[in-house]
Amino acid sequence: MRIKSVMALCRVSNLPTVWMNVITASLLTSHASTLPLNAQMTFILALSISCFYCAGMSLNDVCDFRWDQTHQPYRPIVMGKISLSHAKIMTLGLFVLAFGLMALAPNSLGLVAALGLFAVIYGYNLWHKRHASSVLLMAGARALVFVVTGLALVGELTPWVIAAAAFQFSYTLALTLVGRHESQRGRPYAGPVIPRMIAAMALLDGAVLAVAVAPIWLVAGAALAFCTRLGQRYVRGD
Repeated sequence: MRIKSVMALCRVSNLPTVWMNVITASLLTSHASTLPLNAQMTFILALSISCFYCAGMSLNDVCDFRWDQTHQPYRPIVMGKISLSHAKIMTLGLFVLAFGLMALAPNSLGLVAALGLFAVIYGYNLWHKRHASSVLLMAGARALVFVVTGLALVGELTPWVIAAAAFQFSYTLALTLVGRHESQRGRPYAGPVIPRMIAAMALLDGAVLAVAVAPIWLVAGAALAFCTRLGQRYVRGD
């Protein structure tokens, strides 16, 4: 297996948006509780959630293998760059690693919430080609990143964490609907609409932090959005 094929399977170019989600939830939790930011635990949680994300993307290609043969022949499994069996093993390994890292969190509620995140990821990949309402699961998975992070750190959710999760839920729902429309119309949009919308997730978090914590965090959000777009030039993020 080539490393680029693995990266494409896991959509690693989008990971900066996941990191920004975790950083945002961690900062908002710390800011509300007046506790210092636990940088080490934030890093561990970012690794855990990254594993959940990559496992979910890999599972998506496993579940959509037949559909991708006709509609998305550029996927690594369809192109024969990664075998279906290897993709399944990788998916399982990433989920195990994700839970293992989450078990290191100071509050066990984070692990409970992570089980919910796993269920939503699995449900979406299982049903998204059959039920239009599954877009709610996709949006829910992104919102749960904030829930898992907040609960893992202090065992409760602050109002700003809930607000940030709600903003990302609404934005991800809109993004998913735009993506479905592109698929249904049978031809791609004129520009990279979906990749740009994905990158903007980090910018949205930056805007939330700029209001709730400090304006400088808008720069951080823009920087991670830029990193996402840069990565998408090497590895597709849609």
